[in-house]
Formats: sequence, C-alpha cells, structure tokens
Amino acid sequence: MERKDFNYNGFVAGGFAMLLFQFVGVPSVMALVSLFPGLPLWLRNVLLMLLGFVWLLVWFGFFTQQPNQSRVMVFFGEYRGTFKGVGFYWINPFIVRKKMSLRIRNMDIEPIKVNDKIGNPVLIGMVLVWKVNDTFRAVFDVDAPEQMMGAVQFNGVSFGDKRDEALSDFVRIQSDAALREVTGRFAYDNTESVSDEVTLRGGGEEINELLEHKINERLSMAGIEVVEARLNYLAYAPEIAAVMLRRQQASAIISAREKIVEGAVSMVKMALEQLSAENVVELDEERKAAMVSNLLVVLCGDEPAQPVVNAGTLYQ
Repeated sequence: MERKDFNYNGFVAGGFAMLLFQFVGVPSVMALVSLFPGLPLWLRNVLLMLLGFVWLLVWFGFFTQQPNQSRVMVFFGEYRGTFKGVGFYWINPFIVRKKMSLRIRNMDIEPIKVNDKIGNPVLIGMVLVWKVNDTFRAVFDVDAPEQMMGAVQFNGVSFGDKRDEALSDFVRIQSDAALREVTGRFAYDNTESVSDEVTLRGGGEEINELLEHKINERLSMAGIEVVEARLNYLAYAPEIAAVMLRRQQASAIISAREKIVEGAVSMVKMALEQLSAENVVELDEERKAAMVSNLLVVLCGDEPAQPVVNAGTLYQ
C-alpha cells in the first residue's frame, strides 16, 4: 500500500539558538524600547506588551525529540509533513505537533479458543512484533479520542493522548481476526487419512509466514508494519484435551508396537537362518513355528517371559 506521509520541509530552528534569542534578543529590544526617549508613553507601552507577548509565545515552540520518534505537523488542520530529526528544536508555535513513536513494539496475544480445519476446538496464542511505518495513516486513518477528559496541551503535545492506546487496540483486534482465519485453514495435527498435510502443530515457519502475511494485510491500512508474528501457545481446548491425549497415546503405542514387531521378526529370521547355516539343530516346520511363536512372545511381551525347561526329549 502506498505511503501517505512525507518529511516536513518547513522552517525548523535550533533550540539553543532560539533560547539565546529568548533570553538575550527579546529582552534587549524591550530595554531599547523602554529607554528610547522619543517614543510616546502609550506607544512604548503597546510595544512592550507586544514584545512580552512574543517572549511568551516563543516558549511554546520548543520541543525535544529522541531517536526513532517523530512529530506529525498539523497547521490549522492541514498536514504539513512528519519531522523525524533528533535533538532540541524550535518551530512555529501555531503548528500542532502530534507525537508518534517509530520504535518496535511487542504484543502478547492471549490464547483464544478457535475451531481448526476439522472442527476441533483449540487454544492458540501468539507473539506479535510491530511498528508504525506510515505516520499519516497511523494518526489520521485510525479514529481515536484526541484527549482524555481534562487533558491539557503544552508545546503542541497533548498530555493524556489516547492515540497509542487506540493503535494497540486496533492491532490486537485485527491480529485476533487474522489468527482465527489462519487457524481455520489447518488441522491441529495429522489425521490417519492424510499424513503429509501442513498442520498447526507441525507447520512451523510456514504457519508463521502465513500469519505474518495476513496480519500485514489487515494492519497496512493503519500504516503499521508487522516485523514478526509467531505462535507461542497451542493446545486442545479443555473439553476435548483428555480425549485427544488418549488418542495421541494410542497412536504412540501403535507406532512403538510396529517398531517392536518389526525388530522381533528380523531377529527371529536371523536366529532361524543362523541355526540352519551352522547346523546347530534341524527343525521341522512344526518346531520352527513353535520356536517363532516362543521368540515373538519373549521379544514382544510387555513383561519378562517365564522360561519353561524341557527335561525330556525334543518332541515331548
């Protein structure tokens, strides 16, 4: 989206130079006017009053600005640009200077309950890092109360300004909506029918990139840029957490059993082949089947097998 802000190109004086003018220049002129012998008394008083008014008015033009801060300049309702200089300055006191931070901000979006792609309720939360990219949009496109009740202005800056609070609320609400949209596109975990799809649990960077893109789309209208968006909390909702835990445990047990059986079969095969190759003992098919059965019981059982010693012949 095209940026609307631009740099302020109006007159800006150094603050220390104007302080010199304030404490030396204006008082010197006032002293000359008061001591000038040819002026009528009424004219002298008028000039002194005007100089005193100028002396007071100059005070309202001073301001200091730190790195990564800006002032949006508004002259009688007209946007004149954004000043981003760092230091102590003086500007026309009639220009209203709306302070806007350009620093990176961090926001922790509390976990919310959302249905995933297959309808399971999940709790999901994220961490959002953002900053103001377009000061014009952040100030003039997002509606916010200009001042709190009873707030005052000094040096063109409103004390009690709620604009930062309004921006944070806007970011939080739009991020919540984007998080719900992204969550509804993916399942929490892989299902039995589809094992290679992207999921919330295993998506990783792909989920984070999509989430960042969706939030940027929503926040660009307010001149806000998302630096990073990452999921920091993901769990099933309490009402189905116990059932899903048993499902995960069952899947883990099945996977473990598959590995155990696979290993046991290979070991039995190796034992039969080695017995046959070294002529240790010759077994018919029935005895081979019995041996396979006994070895599988020993290798696949949860509890240690109790051996039975055959004291007779092989076929007893």
